[in-house]
Amino acid sequence: MKISQKLEYACRALAQLAKTYDGKTLTRLDELAQREAVSANFLVQILNDLRRGGIIDSRRGASGGYMLSRPAENINLRQIVESVEPSQLQNTALDQGESGAAVHRAWETVSTKLSKNLEDVTLEALASPPSDPMFYI
Repeated sequence: MKISQKLEYACRALAQLAKTYDGKTLTRLDELAQREAVSANFLVQILNDLRRGGIIDSRRGASGGYMLSRPAENINLRQIVESVEPSQLQNTALDQGESGAAVHRAWETVSTKLSKNLEDVTLEALASPPSDPMFYI
């Protein structure tokens, strides 16, 4: 599955914000960009999309920054995708021609299942450290 760079960066920035979320601590743009090795100019555009989507809050000024608008367990991948890349969830198959309706229905089924699976993955899961690797001897 091809994930856009914009969506990947959004998930990475949100994972960083989730790691420090306490409902009051702000994280500065330059700190987020540095931690995730992302251009600050590109990241600010992504963060604006996430703010408009209600996923993060921001404060301006010298002591400003970004934080999640709610706990990470209450944010899922579908909400993130809808904020940053809403076209990813749209079924654009046409129902024209003899086979068009069947093709459209098939893609609609896939789209519905994808949306459901995205709802099942929380930001909390993205921010959790990976489990220890298993070593076999």
